[in-house]
Amino acid sequence: MAVAAAWRALHRALPGSLPPKAFRGLCPLPRARPLSTSAALQLAAVRRFTDKHEWVSVENSIGTVGISNFAQEALGDVVYCSLPEIGTKLNKQDEFGALESVKAASELYSPLTGEVTEINTALADNPGLVNKSCYQDGWLIKMTVDNPSECDELMSEEAYEKYIKSIEE
Repeated sequence: MAVAAAWRALHRALPGSLPPKAFRGLCPLPRARPLSTSAALQLAAVRRFTDKHEWVSVENSIGTVGISNFAQEALGDVVYCSLPEIGTKLNKQDEFGALESVKAASELYSPLTGEVTEINTALADNPGLVNKSCYQDGWLIKMTVDNPSECDELMSEEAYEKYIKSIEE
């Protein structure tokens, strides 16, 4: 019944979809085993966070790294980005660069172990991208992910939000 109700709701929401009658009598699919966090990160880019406010999103064993919205707000207007060279090998929690703003400077720390494969060259001319689009255009580096299980040690977006609330209190 729940399946039929779901299909009716879907049909109302998506005009032109198959009518619910076509799905009557279908058995629900067996439940798949849940994926580990590191396996899930390999399939879909999920943003994970460090306690130092860096984030990483892993897709096809390449991690894209940036700073959180909380961090960019705390820094203020970013005026300079110091990033590593391509080929730099990083261990988890290694310092890999710095951001300078009108208020302060802040070191950057690697969320995972791997090698830098790309840097965001747009930040050289426009470091303010970190403030305007910290999760899209303002990313910092891309790196290989040598040890996917390290992702399991990072915070989910929900856990990070709770962490931020505890800092602000």
